[in-house]
Amino acid sequence: MVKAKPTRRDHHSRLVEYLLPGRWKALVGRTDADNDYLSLSVARPDDWWFHVRGVPGGHVILQGPAGEEPDRETLKCAAAIAAYHSKARRAGLVAVSCTQARYVTKPRNAKAGTVQIRKEVVLKVWPAAGEELAKHGK
Repeated sequence: MVKAKPTRRDHHSRLVEYLLPGRWKALVGRTDADNDYLSLSVARPDDWWFHVRGVPGGHVILQGPAGEEPDRETLKCAAAIAAYHSKARRAGLVAVSCTQARYVTKPRNAKAGTVQIRKEVVLKVWPAAGEELAKHGK
């Protein structure tokens, strides 16, 4: 049997979803193509985008109730999830880039999973915190 090439609809089923307190959810891409789909098609302008600095890994989108801003603890939870879904999973303190999705763009002719960001905030988190969320919060 030949495995079919994923369609846009298939990407949604491959995203990992975490439910966070306060009706927030974090969505994670598993592959470069999933990351493109998540960051450029699923993300709304007011959503928050996360990725570990300088390390391959999943893009994370934090979505919440319309008109609400996440508190620092919710942002750090999403950053820890990004750290957990990266090659820095076994590292100590990890720097995670965070910005609103409206500031995420794809450079012309860039490979899948590559984006540019503006108005970056860096959060330092432990990947183990994301692991705890993976065990209890999925």
